[in-house]
Amino acid sequence: MAHPTESDIIKIIAHIHTEFNTKFGVPRQSGIIDSLRGRIVFEPEYRVADALRGIEGFSHLWLIWQFSEARRDSWSPTVRPPRLGGNTRMGVFATRSPFRPNAIGLSSVRLIDVDYTSPDAPAIIVAGADLMNGTPIIDIKPYLPYTDSHPDATGGFTDTNTQAMQPLDVNIPENLACRIGADTLAALRGTLACDPRPRYQHDPERIYGMTFANREVKFKVDGATVTVISIE
Repeated sequence: MAHPTESDIIKIIAHIHTEFNTKFGVPRQSGIIDSLRGRIVFEPEYRVADALRGIEGFSHLWLIWQFSEARRDSWSPTVRPPRLGGNTRMGVFATRSPFRPNAIGLSSVRLIDVDYTSPDAPAIIVAGADLMNGTPIIDIKPYLPYTDSHPDATGGFTDTNTQAMQPLDVNIPENLACRIGADTLAALRGTLACDPRPRYQHDPERIYGMTFANREVKFKVDGATVTVISIE
């Protein structure tokens, strides 16, 4: 059996910077919260403007990345998707679970801009990323609408649980909302509307906390309404 050579080793080309310093609250899929912004900063070896020549002609990109917080020494052939309440097992290759033989993720994001002037330039600004702050990026590829989009595609077991995808109403009292900027507030509203709680938790009295934009946000969910209690 041939041993891997240096050229076979997957290289980390960049890291993405987002509002999420912990896994709690990160969107379950990419593209569902367009107000979320991410900044992709390349490693020095790949920080070359010519490597991005032509990228601005594409509206969307594929990010191939590493589940840096979910790597394990072993794997299981079945996992429990949050979409099914965390109680039903499905085959790992029939899900997008991070607990895979190879901890690799795939996200479709919208290209906002390419920064060629900052000290860490060139850097890519994207919208709709479902990634933690500091997630390693393995590769970036253009999204091709004529091959990557399939309007007639079916969604397997996810098609039977559309109720879980209904957005929540978000109540952020004015005395708390004024503590953060308008862009950050919109991204926070979008994140909370997607219900960051584990699917199996429904206690209306339970207080949840998540780190967002370097702030600790605490909230409760009662029925279809999420209410922010504090922003510190």
